[in-house]
Amino acid sequence: MTHLPSLDALKAQAKQLKQALAAKGQDLAHGQCLDLIARQHGLRDWNTLHAKLGNTPPPLALGQHVTGRYLGQPFKGEVISLAALGDSHTRVTLRFEKPVDVVPFDSFSNFRQQVSAVLTADRRTVEQTSDGTPHMVITS
Repeated sequence: MTHLPSLDALKAQAKQLKQALAAKGQDLAHGQCLDLIARQHGLRDWNTLHAKLGNTPPPLALGQHVTGRYLGQPFKGEVISLAALGDSHTRVTLRFEKPVDVVPFDSFSNFRQQVSAVLTADRRTVEQTSDGTPHMVITS
């Protein structure tokens, strides 16, 4: 499935559909129009569409400031590059506000200022550390 419009935009589409059908003498309930809009986007009904949008964060944008965790360490950074890789993966490059130490040991450090990763639609990498934690998770 491709990127979906916002809930507000979808509700506006349903309202426009209701008005257009009413002008032609077909009076559908607002809920029926919402279901029709959902079907146009390949989903069973409005509840399914609403849940899908509620569970999927909005797409990232160039210049967007984000927070999250990289190799277990918290970060704040800026999206400096994006590339769509098929329907549900995105290659992102982030520049951290402060370098992130990616080594969990006190005996030495390895700081990263900029990293690239392939993220799924839920803003996580498929690649994981040995304890099962995604390499990167963008939380906001």
